[in-house]
Parts: sequence; C-alpha cells; structure tokens
Amino acid sequence: MGDHALPGTPPVPLTLRKSARARRISLRISQLDGRVTLTYPQGVPEAEALSFARTKEEWIRQHLLDRPDPAVVQFGQTIPIEGTERRIVPASGRRVLLQGDEVAVPEGAEARRLARFLKELARDRLTGACDDYAAMLGRSYSSLTMRDTRSRWGSCSSAGGLMFSWRLILAPPEILHYVAAHEVAHLVEMNHSADFWAQVEQIFGDYRDQRRWLRDNGAQLHQYRFDASAS
Repeated sequence: MGDHALPGTPPVPLTLRKSARARRISLRISQLDGRVTLTYPQGVPEAEALSFARTKEEWIRQHLLDRPDPAVVQFGQTIPIEGTERRIVPASGRRVLLQGDEVAVPEGAEARRLARFLKELARDRLTGACDDYAAMLGRSYSSLTMRDTRSRWGSCSSAGGLMFSWRLILAPPEILHYVAAHEVAHLVEMNHSADFWAQVEQIFGDYRDQRRWLRDNGAQLHQYRFDASAS
C-alpha cells in the first residue's frame, strides 16, 4: 500500500492497494470520509495504475464535490431518524427520547449518547425485520451485528452471520427493510443471480425504488459525525 496524489488544486490524495485477488484496476471513493483508493492486480505496474487514475480525474473530483458536507451532531441541529427530520434538543431526564419532530438527548457527550441510542434502535428494527423475512424463507441466521461500515449497508457470511450499518436507522423504514430482506435472501442464495433477486422480491416485493434510493441518497447518511468512540 502506498500514498500518492493527483496533482492540481487541490491535490487529491490516493491510497494505492496492490491485491492478489484483483482482476482489474479499480477506484473506490469512501462514502464516509472521501478517501480515494486505487486497487490494482499484482502483475500491473504502479505507474499504469496511476495513469488509470489520471484518466478518471474529472470523475473523481466531481464525485468529491458532490459529497455532502460533514454535519457535526450537536444541539439545535436536525438529523433524520427513520426518515423523519428531528431536531436535537436537551433532555430533562437521563434517557434519549423521540418526541414528535425532536429527539431529546441528555447533556454531556450528547453525540455519543445519541449514537448509542441509534444503534440500539437500528438493532431492534433490523432484528424484527430479519426474523420476519427469515421465517418466510424457512431459514435462520446465526448472529446479527451492527457496524459503521464505509462501503456496504449489510452483509451475510457463509455461516449465516448478518451484519448491517446502523446508519440505516436514519433512512426511511422501507429502506432498512429492503436491506434486511436483501441480506436474509443470501441465506438461500450466496450470490446476486436472478434466483437471488427472485428471493428478495418474494419476501419484500418490488425492491427497485429502495435500491435506487440507496444509490442516490445513501451518501447523505454518512455526513453525520458522531463522537469517535461511537463509530
């Protein structure tokens, strides 16, 4: 792995990663922090990979410009919870409470407290959805974990372990349910074949609008910055 940059104003830092599994040169821009990673196969010279990145400079810079500005979580700011914008206000008690268009958070380390609440809410909603979808397929999963992932909204391991980004709780409920159905369907089909998508449609219904919403709006869920210890 090495660090380079595309020249210009401003220069764009590049993280180079040589991979034995890569079959072609690829670029990935993190939704979380805007990091640009250039991955290339073992047999490809570094200079060739950098040349490829230079041909994609316009696309890279436009993508970085289109990223939403970071929003530090604090009192007075609004944040979407289950797709509804809520203003963050001080709580009178010791618990985080959803009340109408507000979310009340105890003062002191409020960003960390709110992140913990959102993780618990996401786990509750995803557990319920996954239980329902798994029952519809007659399958079971072995575990369900929450993470703050950069490049995927969920995953399913060969052992039946489900993982989700807790930031899905910021999206409308149907988006969270679509991702839950998507990963549960992998309990039957560990691929993205036509059979897999048929399983998704069987348990969720037409998923195309939800899939499109994530593609068009997913980056916005990563703009909210919580205390580092809550990530």
